[in-house]
Amino acid sequence: MPNAEQKQKIAAGQGFIAALDQSGGSTPKALKLYGIDESRYASDEEMFDLIHQMRARIATSPAFTGDKVIGAILFEKTMDRDISGKPSAQFLWEERGVVPFLKIDKGLEEEANGVQLMKPIPGLSDLLTRAVEKGVFGTKERSVIHAANAEGIAANVAQQFELGAQVVEHGLVPILEPEININAPDKAEAEAMLLDEITKRLDTLPGTTDIMLKLTLPEQANIYKPLIDHPRVLKVVALSGGYSRDEANTRLAQNTGMVASFSRALTEGLGDGQSDTAFNTTIGEAITSIHAASVAG
Repeated sequence: MPNAEQKQKIAAGQGFIAALDQSGGSTPKALKLYGIDESRYASDEEMFDLIHQMRARIATSPAFTGDKVIGAILFEKTMDRDISGKPSAQFLWEERGVVPFLKIDKGLEEEANGVQLMKPIPGLSDLLTRAVEKGVFGTKERSVIHAANAEGIAANVAQQFELGAQVVEHGLVPILEPEININAPDKAEAEAMLLDEITKRLDTLPGTTDIMLKLTLPEQANIYKPLIDHPRVLKVVALSGGYSRDEANTRLAQNTGMVASFSRALTEGLGDGQSDTAFNTTIGEAITSIHAASVAG
């Protein structure tokens, strides 16, 4: 069973979820934005050491607490490392009051029917068991929708819920993330289709099951309000999806009950060469603005 105190924090908490889960494919770009280019590392292990240092710097910043950041999504290699001498998930909850989640997807298949499904996840059961042992509350799994293709969107949502069921069996709460590409030419139509497919699936869930959703900020404000209000949904969070922080915050504030789960928009403006004072000021301002947009509705 999910930790009851952590569940209450997510359900009722007035704050947002930080996405600190860049994986092997997205880490070089995240490091480059942070001011570390490929010449600074010669192997994947060195690369992951550097991104962990960045994440630890964020997590130990004075502003990064459960007052405004109610949860954080971790990459597997982050879960397996320490922050300030404690296992990362344990540090977040015990020292910061931030609920830990784990990214479990292993990347995307090639596009078909306007969507990219998730690749198979080898050793999933063992990973979920290990996450429970390390004090993780829930998981996050991402797939992508590029077009308003009914067949593709139905397959995308079906895969998300099938994986979510496996996560629930291990006593964890899944964040299902069928992202819609912000550049999709028929984004609004795709959002209407996605709403219908998710609603159909939610209505079949047992009354004891809790899930979360991570969705692209929509074209029509509050289109996802029925999902936010659904009894099987613990929380609906928004991804920034390539929008600037200002644009993402503006869109988020228009959607009642939806809170942020930003990655790149959270770390925008941070730099490896910044002094601790400058770094902490920058991340503090980001946290304040994203929190304000999350609770605006």
